[in-house]
Amino acid sequence: MKKLYLIGGPMGVGKTAACRELKRMLPNSVFLDGDWCWDANPFQVTEETKTMVMDNICHLLGNFLRCTAYTHVIFCWVMHEQSIVDEILRRLPLADCEVKAVSLLADAQTLRARLAEDVRQGARRADVIERSLARLPLYSRLNTLKIDTTGKSPLDVAAEIAAL
Repeated sequence: MKKLYLIGGPMGVGKTAACRELKRMLPNSVFLDGDWCWDANPFQVTEETKTMVMDNICHLLGNFLRCTAYTHVIFCWVMHEQSIVDEILRRLPLADCEVKAVSLLADAQTLRARLAEDVRQGARRADVIERSLARLPLYSRLNTLKIDTTGKSPLDVAAEIAAL
């Protein structure tokens, strides 16, 4: 049976780093970061681009799930609304597939520090800090398993996800 890991969380919580570790841990695994489906210049959030990104994500995930080479399909993205998770799941071929929906969280101080370091290194713009902190409370409403990443390495978080 295949396993689909949907890993959500606010920006800077460690989704990508944990998923990279998870991919190394799990046999026959493939990893898709939802941000890769929306890496454009200029970055534009419109109804057209949101529809395109969701189509891209579901197409790629569907292909990974249908491919016999992969047992574990790992996906991460800022899925802060239940409707995002639900739409992705509704559009995927999930027969013979176990879904692990997880939200990664961190305390506000940790999240702020991680993002500030990303800003300092030029990896993110400064406005990401307040946007990420504003979304943090939204994850408590989701029908997902919650994992606190505060004080944990990406390897530790990946091990928790793998143990689910």
